[in-house]
Amino acid sequence: MSVKPNYVVDLHAHTRRSDGNDSPAELLEHAAARGLKAVAITDHDVLPPEEIDAGERARSVADYAALLGLAVLRGIEVSCDTHVDDVHIVGFGCDWKSSAIQWLPELAVTSKTQSYRALVGRLRAAGMNVSWEEVLDGGRRREDEVQKKHIFELLARKGCAPTWQDAKIMVRDNPDYDVKREKPDPIKTVRSLHEAGGIAILAHPYLIDETVAVDGAMVSRDAYIRRLIAAGLDGIETRYTYDKTSYKGRQTPDEIRAEVEARYGAFVAILSGGSDYHADHKKGVANARQLGDAGVPLDYFRQSAALLRCCEGKTP
Repeated sequence: MSVKPNYVVDLHAHTRRSDGNDSPAELLEHAAARGLKAVAITDHDVLPPEEIDAGERARSVADYAALLGLAVLRGIEVSCDTHVDDVHIVGFGCDWKSSAIQWLPELAVTSKTQSYRALVGRLRAAGMNVSWEEVLDGGRRREDEVQKKHIFELLARKGCAPTWQDAKIMVRDNPDYDVKREKPDPIKTVRSLHEAGGIAILAHPYLIDETVAVDGAMVSRDAYIRRLIAAGLDGIETRYTYDKTSYKGRQTPDEIRAEVEARYGAFVAILSGGSDYHADHKKGVANARQLGDAGVPLDYFRQSAALLRCCEGKTP
């Protein structure tokens, strides 16, 4: 584990509330130990917590972050578009009790449970020794807590793929395993986040394939992203740990950052960044992503009125 982070502001991280391995309190503690100034909690398809279990009593997320000397941004990473992989919209600064966004986690719970069970069935039919009971970790994980990454991790543990990243590619690229789950339209998602008073940021844009199908027609990734910008997208993630994910292209993270900023920087208000931390080192993953591996410079963060508005805890 590296000692010094590349960035002291990390705007993309996960906890056990979705597919991470830290509790929210542990994530904040780890961020403080790493010397971060600000960190985001952006779990998949679940609204962020208001309180966390921090030892002897529950505290608000903001209070615990402030105690640790941190700013925290509570957010959500919404998996969008039933027919295009890896379209994820990160939302910050919402009224999390707003009726405008309650439908997002409700849709996710129903669609994930149905499709992920079907996927495991197809994997078993193909001869892979995996079961839904193992995905549920012997009852320690509820059905509504299952993320697709849990299936990928199980495939890696059972020797069906070298790593969870390889398992993701295997499932993604094999039409026999193409079990679609209903995901929200990304444009509707952007609008819902706005209606709840928040901002919408496209995560890891280059995990989207270079050519995708939209309404029966093939369009470029660039055209797809520009369609989201035209719909009111506030930001785009330019700094991301592509070298530690299932990215299929050949560009380096720095090359992607430069290209994304050149293409879209003039059209969005926020150039975001984050590690997509999951605390995978706890599961023995080699070269696991760490908080601060990617993020945004502190000066940029301090100058962004939109991001600062979303801060709770200690303002950096």
